[in-house]
Amino acid sequence: LDSPWRRKMSHVVLTAFQQEKEVKLKSSPADLVTETDQRVEMILLSAIRSQYPQHRFIGEESVAAGERVELTDRPTWIIDPIDGTVNFVHR
Repeated sequence: LDSPWRRKMSHVVLTAFQQEKEVKLKSSPADLVTETDQRVEMILLSAIRSQYPQHRFIGEESVAAGERVELTDRPTWIIDPIDGTVNFVHR
């Protein structure tokens, strides 16, 4: 990805390390989501969509929020914005 996108996502994550995190449960106490997850997913999706507008995207946090998933023959990206959210939350 273009470096401005990387810098923007890095800034979001590094800033979150310094702050209290708002944490929500998804399907279980070990399945967490933070505002940071959601923000990074949105930035990442925007960045990739701008480069690959014909591709499809499945975002972990979007699906957890109820977005419908439909697999087709089109190239599809599966996005996990912060792999290891539990560790991120407790850091």
